[in-house]
Amino acid sequence: MHNLVIDIGNTNNKLAVFHNRELVEYQVIKKITPQPLSRLINLYKIDYSTISSVAGELNEVIDVLKKHTNYLEFSTGLNTGIKNHYGTPGSLGLDRWAKVIAANHYYSGRDCFIIDAGTCITYDLLNNQAEYYGGSISPGIGMRFEAVNHYTGRLPKVDWNGEAAEIPRGTNTISAIKNGVLQGVVNEITGFITYQNERNKGLTVLITGGDAGFLLEQLKNSIFAPQIIHDPYLVLKGLNEVIAFEYVQKD
Repeated sequence: MHNLVIDIGNTNNKLAVFHNRELVEYQVIKKITPQPLSRLINLYKIDYSTISSVAGELNEVIDVLKKHTNYLEFSTGLNTGIKNHYGTPGSLGLDRWAKVIAANHYYSGRDCFIIDAGTCITYDLLNNQAEYYGGSISPGIGMRFEAVNHYTGRLPKVDWNGEAAEIPRGTNTISAIKNGVLQGVVNEITGFITYQNERNKGLTVLITGGDAGFLLEQLKNSIFAPQIIHDPYLVLKGLNEVIAFEYVQKD
């Protein structure tokens, strides 16, 4: 069985082909269009497909998937055995829900704290009883650099390329902004992990997202390092898991 799963985010679009639960193709592309999507479907003889999207209209893409595959409309109403206590499930981000689903399968029976360092930084806890109550959302690194420039009269815009480098000392305006934003994010994340560690012994921390490499570099010598797992495909794995649950496990 070959599954095509697509994660459309605020910055990048990611797609993956799974053979059952084995990842056999992974792409990051700026825009997903019908023609190359059709070629990929034909190449792998795709059986099932689904999408997680933060964007608006995807009619052309969905039409291709419906025409050539068994298309599953992904929503927070789909569940693989998680006790979802989120107060407004209809407003829960599909990418957040997909990550929780992936954690529930791949790290079953653990307290999982999921950090996604993308356009926004999201924090979600799935406890060892497969209970999900929600989490937190804060501005991502790039958004913080943008805000410093946008909401001030004289502070410059500092470009962030995502490189896993040392945090500079604030010896001039540019380095002071970099230090404030980057050290602030690291302090925020270590604070969240500390808070969760105090309440969940044996915590597993999962990090994903475009800025995960930078965070891992900053945390590699911390006391948290042994419990941190970098899983860049967490959303895609969760989407694939929903297909497996809906189409295979229920058959």
